[in-house]
Amino acid sequence: MIESWSAAIAPFTVAVLALILPGAVIVAAGWGIRNAKTLLLVPATSAAVIAAAAVLAPLVGMRWSFLPVLALTILIGAVAFGLRRLARGLASPADTPHLVWWTVGALATAFVVISAQLVWAFADPDNIAQRFDNIVHLNSVRYAVETANASAFNIGATSDIAFYPNAWHALASLVSVTTSATVPVAVNVANIAVSALLWPASVTGLALTLAGERAAVAVSAAVLSTGFGAFPALFFNWGVLYPNATGYAVAPAVIAVAIRLGRSPRPLLLRDVALLLLLAGGAFLAHPNALLVAYALSTPLVLIQLLQHALHVRTLRASVRSGVGAAALLAFGLILWIAGRTSAEHSGWDRWQSAAQAFGEGLLAAPRGFAPAFVAAVLLGAAVVAIVRRPSLFVVAVPFAVTVFLFVIASGTPREFFLREALTNPWYNDANRLAAMLPMGMIPLAALGGAYLADRLGDLMRSWSWSRSARGAAIVAVLVVFTLSVAAAGNVRGALSQVREAYSSTPDSLLLSPDERALLERLGDEVPEDALIAGSPRTGASLALAIAGRDVTEMHVFGTRSDDELYLDAHLRDIDEDPRVCGSIRALGVDYVLDFGDRDILDSAEGAQAYAGIQNLAPGEHLELVDSQGDARLFQVVGC
Repeated sequence: MIESWSAAIAPFTVAVLALILPGAVIVAAGWGIRNAKTLLLVPATSAAVIAAAAVLAPLVGMRWSFLPVLALTILIGAVAFGLRRLARGLASPADTPHLVWWTVGALATAFVVISAQLVWAFADPDNIAQRFDNIVHLNSVRYAVETANASAFNIGATSDIAFYPNAWHALASLVSVTTSATVPVAVNVANIAVSALLWPASVTGLALTLAGERAAVAVSAAVLSTGFGAFPALFFNWGVLYPNATGYAVAPAVIAVAIRLGRSPRPLLLRDVALLLLLAGGAFLAHPNALLVAYALSTPLVLIQLLQHALHVRTLRASVRSGVGAAALLAFGLILWIAGRTSAEHSGWDRWQSAAQAFGEGLLAAPRGFAPAFVAAVLLGAAVVAIVRRPSLFVVAVPFAVTVFLFVIASGTPREFFLREALTNPWYNDANRLAAMLPMGMIPLAALGGAYLADRLGDLMRSWSWSRSARGAAIVAVLVVFTLSVAAAGNVRGALSQVREAYSSTPDSLLLSPDERALLERLGDEVPEDALIAGSPRTGASLALAIAGRDVTEMHVFGTRSDDELYLDAHLRDIDEDPRVCGSIRALGVDYVLDFGDRDILDSAEGAQAYAGIQNLAPGEHLELVDSQGDARLFQVVGC
């Protein structure tokens, strides 16, 4: 396995650098890099820049590459520097080198651990998830590469959607364009980079913002980011939901900046507003419901800040300003919820369990039968003690309370419950998407508990007559045990095992069996570049685009099919008897047909029936067998 992954080092390096360099330039120009919270915003800023650059590039006639990313980085960096000059050159308040280095070290640890977890789960860099949504994600990445356009207004063409969130697709296609990596490799390294760098950086920054700027908070949060099955691992099995995973990885950074607006010195306020808009735009371009996550978790905290300000100042002007601000914020949320509503067709997910069961799973971050996160639960208990001793810290618990509440609504209440449709519809009423929010809310609170226990441990160690080196060794031992007990706990092991199963290719795989994959790999030598291939997307045949770069009639199950496509799907097997079949072939320009049998990714008899005429074909007058492996067959259309 190590040997196979060595070939992915260059693409992975590109993905990591793409999530570091743009944000580093912008943050350094506008805010400086001596503040840990600000430094941790670098990956989220980079993700936002990549997504925005992909949208803007075609508008100015630029092909998708690092060039538009560089251009936009320079532009935004110049604006950030200008705003800094307007603020008399003030940077974000500098932290002690102690905090910065502990934060960087903790983030590096999380990076290594999560990378190792996903390398094990994916097994091979060329593996793909055998899941329904992967059809559109793989093909969209290849489509972005082929068209040199990763705009949110282009990649949706794979399923006839005018706008499709593009942040993840822009990153994956950027890796492929830059390194010539295959789409599966580019997808896998992009997912590892998002999970191992973007996610722990963002959630650690949120923890420092909420629980206090302390090394123990940073270390606790970064380590805890490695230990939950609900995120990011769940999204690599359920769906798969790669864009949503990217959006959720950005969301904590948005929340952190939204909170700090109320604490920013006036000279820094304009820059922080600009940063919030950039990050919020990045979350939206990753996935619109990620922006809703950021809103749902930050709004209660902002409202508390407004109330505290009004009570502290105690003037009519302050009260009015706070009231107007609260009203505007709630009105904005209402607009978001209305705009983010999904159709009944896509939001019909039912509950998993009772509300009481959902509440228990939420508190322990143990959805879908995952083992309870025991270490996090212990730290939550310590956090409760810390809050009791210092009640002002209760705000740290607010995001976790919101995530548990939304999870209970989605997974524990019936479809007809009015709050379910009102609150969780933008997430398709899908309990999996709400479950993935739980670590985002739990980690800052558990990190507070980690800091509290670290203080108690420090008090204990100071009471012992140990040498400095002995204390250092004890601290290292505690950190190693802490990291292993979190990163190798049953909660995340169970989820990673499911991911490994999802990424395994077997003869029974619903998307691509080994035989089907092998046949697709040979298409580049057997099918001309300008050829068009017909086949059922429900069997994985449409992945001829992603794997081999050959055009297909239907790039995804969802999408508008023409009358000719509908007719071929139902009647192509009658090509020797039905002249209309040849007519449809000529109208579409079909040259080849892929037949992967009738094994269906959706396992739906009704849906598969619509493609019955293009499956289980036999050679004949107009269908010439070109290649086959197992039950997978490639036919060339002749004589039409």
